[in-house]
Amino acid sequence: MSKNTISAALDKLANGVSARQLVEESLKQLEAKQAAFNVVISVLSDQALKRADKIDTDRKAGKKLGRLAGVPFIAKDNFLTIGGKTTAASNILKSFEAPYQSTAINKLETEGAILIAKANLDAFAHGGSTENSDFGPTKNPHDPTRVPGGSSGGSAASVALGIVPFALGTDTGGSIRQPASFCGVVGVKPTYGLVSRYGVVAMASSTDVIGPLTNTVEDAALVLDIIAGQDERDSTTLPAREPSYLPVKNKLTKKLKIGVIEEYMTDKVNPDVRQAITDQVEALRKLGHTVEK
Repeated sequence: MSKNTISAALDKLANGVSARQLVEESLKQLEAKQAAFNVVISVLSDQALKRADKIDTDRKAGKKLGRLAGVPFIAKDNFLTIGGKTTAASNILKSFEAPYQSTAINKLETEGAILIAKANLDAFAHGGSTENSDFGPTKNPHDPTRVPGGSSGGSAASVALGIVPFALGTDTGGSIRQPASFCGVVGVKPTYGLVSRYGVVAMASSTDVIGPLTNTVEDAALVLDIIAGQDERDSTTLPAREPSYLPVKNKLTKKLKIGVIEEYMTDKVNPDVRQAITDQVEALRKLGHTVEK
């Protein structure tokens, strides 16, 4: 399965590929895969192409562009967006058009990212399989007979399928991390309050968290850099704790003590998964870190 990354998209844009071409390719990929996997609820093609054309015009005019200028993405359909519907995967909201937009979407669009579609989810984020959607279940991108996890299953699957370099999800009790695991992508649940919840349909306001789903750790860190920070419209938000969350080689100056939860390493775990964890533990030990059960 192809790996679609932000860095690859930015390289293409730097080497003459237009934002319109990138968006058209993502829309083409989405059209080819939607019937089999049902990853999105709605497509914002006209809006996305209009934004792409504006970015291309600004690029030709030599105007300063944002860090993600021309990069397509998908947002879980519990993010309020201007243009299109926000359904939270429920027929109750099938005709709802948001009067304002979420802070996370605004921040990404300010940096030039282009929203092309709204991803499927368990209705109102209540579920862990993306089967509980009024718009039909999403299928696992590696095996359509299996689930992609949830509730951010559509977001995770769209990234795994190579449709977009990144997607936004929400996590209350595992709804980014679990589908990331099921689909084989990177999912980050930031510290509560690091990313504004303003403009996101709540599942549980006291524990809801917004985060990225990507194909690389670096891409996840870049998206987090953009969406993190305080927001006067969400009183629970915190200042970003780092100037940047992007990994820096040789940044670690001390050895770590790492715990492996023994109860999670039983015979019920898939042997390949257990072996991958064991291999990583040995690699950490060889680097001088302490790993304990």
